[in-house]
Amino acid sequence: MLKLSNERIRILIVDDHPVVCSGLTNMLSARVGFEVIGSAASGEEALAVVQQDKPDLLLLDLRMPGMDGIAVMHALKHIEAPPRVIVLTSFEKDEDIYRSIRAGAQGYLLKDTTESEIVAAITVVDAGKRYIPRHIAARLADRMMRADLTGRELQILEMLAQGSTNKQIAGALDISDNTVRHHVNKIMDKLQVSDRTEAVATAIRRGVLSGTD
Repeated sequence: MLKLSNERIRILIVDDHPVVCSGLTNMLSARVGFEVIGSAASGEEALAVVQQDKPDLLLLDLRMPGMDGIAVMHALKHIEAPPRVIVLTSFEKDEDIYRSIRAGAQGYLLKDTTESEIVAAITVVDAGKRYIPRHIAARLADRMMRADLTGRELQILEMLAQGSTNKQIAGALDISDNTVRHHVNKIMDKLQVSDRTEAVATAIRRGVLSGTD
């Protein structure tokens, strides 16, 4: 929807940390042309506010109790004229960035981003363009060069992370040892690693597996 030049950008902040919401609200409300219409502490609350108040843009955290940021973006696709989304998060793992952009984020910022860059990102994204900082874009490009793991491969990778042997995985999934070995080899190939231990470590580092974050 086109915005008149004198209309303010209506922003909803979605983050489960009150201090973050308060700080962003104070910062952005002081800017000419911006209006913070409120904040939401969960994905479910955010969707309710979107339906009722129809903000232009969401500043959206990724990790929240219940419905996370990725799920929120998928849900927004089913809403008529959804707001644009900038992910504002502490997480910069390859998989977080990749999943966010695939889910529909038009921008991706870290929480240590400067005030001036947050303002610039909001202005650019509200105008219908993407805002992805250079170092984030480089990680996204690198991730897009790698093939996605299949559902079965992710399942086996999670079991490898739990310390399961091929035989244990085969028994749990009711498949042959040879099939497990085939999947493990495909996992290592896609993650560009040479052994199972490195596969698990790489998957955690990139955010394919959640690890302890």
